[in-house]
Amino acid sequence: MTKTFTSDDVVRYVYEETSPEENLLIEESLMAEPDMMTFFLSALELRSLMNKIERQPRESLVQSILSYSQNHSANPPAQLRPSR
Repeated sequence: MTKTFTSDDVVRYVYEETSPEENLLIEESLMAEPDMMTFFLSALELRSLMNKIERQPRESLVQSILSYSQNHSANPPAQLRPSR
């Protein structure tokens, strides 16, 4: 019986989340199904583009965090409760 692979299987393959046995079967399927190969190539390109995304926080946020850390003790004193 021939296994039919879905786009989810191809995405798992792109992110190397498939077993060696699945890899062989998926690769055979990609060679036999042009639409699946097109999807695979698009997924590879998208993964590459996503890996290039760099996000940086606003400078005002960084300054707020630094200000907070400078003005607040890392180890605040313990609150002692009166003994009963």
